[in-house]
Amino acid sequence: MIKYGIAIFLLALSSQVTAQPALSKTVDSTIINYPEESLKADTVKNDSMEVWIPTMVTGLNVSQIAFSNWTQGGSNALTWTVTANVGMDYKTDSWTLRNRGRAAYGRTKLGGQGYITNDNELFLENVLSYNFGWPTDPFFSNTVITTITRGYNYSGTTPVLIADFFDPGYVTQSIGFSYTKLKFFSARLGLATQEVFANKYRQYTDDPATTAKVEAFRLETGLESVSRAKLQVADNILLTTGLRLFTRFESLDVWDVRWDNVIAAKVNSFVNVNFNYQLVYQKDQSLRTQMKEGLQLGLTYTIF
Repeated sequence: MIKYGIAIFLLALSSQVTAQPALSKTVDSTIINYPEESLKADTVKNDSMEVWIPTMVTGLNVSQIAFSNWTQGGSNALTWTVTANVGMDYKTDSWTLRNRGRAAYGRTKLGGQGYITNDNELFLENVLSYNFGWPTDPFFSNTVITTITRGYNYSGTTPVLIADFFDPGYVTQSIGFSYTKLKFFSARLGLATQEVFANKYRQYTDDPATTAKVEAFRLETGLESVSRAKLQVADNILLTTGLRLFTRFESLDVWDVRWDNVIAAKVNSFVNVNFNYQLVYQKDQSLRTQMKEGLQLGLTYTIF
């Protein structure tokens, strides 16, 4: 399943791109898209039988402060985060294939202490849908979520290694119906199968009912719901929000929740300000709600 999901995404990226440069503008956590620009992809779709719409936006955010003989106190600090948002959508009169990926990695150094990781995630998603002319379209999706490299828990005096690349890794396939008729909102709901893979850190895959062994793989079936919205708050401010819910048939009263929010303000073509807020609840990871927020001033560059 892993190879299948990643192969679809890489195949889409390697295909010949026929879209004009004007089609490359998209909306994500690092670039603002004006309303008139966001309509160009749909215009081209109506004028041609098929079209590829590629996007790639990279970002670098750096925060630094240093002291020398400073009598008012303080500690040197350096924080940096690199992000890459990639997309490759294919559209015909009937079929739509949406591929997107996000990679983020960052480190922080405070005073004489060593570097610690502040961001560490890889996200890949493929959604294939068919337009029957109905209010909703049937779809099939594949999603991969994992860390890029080693992840640590820094809550104690000594960092504890708790994750690594695909350890754990979450792969989800879903089939159902999606609603994409509104330009600022989309939603999908379907039957889902989720595979969880682990190697060393099997606390994410272990079945408590089997005390004789610790499993490195867990298969779950249930329901998945994904909703996204993009709201133009002002000419240069965009709010992007996405909510993903997953529940298992054996415990329909327990839901995994992933809520991503980004408020992005575009200063000019290269400089923007982002406020990110992420809320995660996943019982197999923690019984408590996880939250992450960050305010960043950084540089972005749109490759296409």
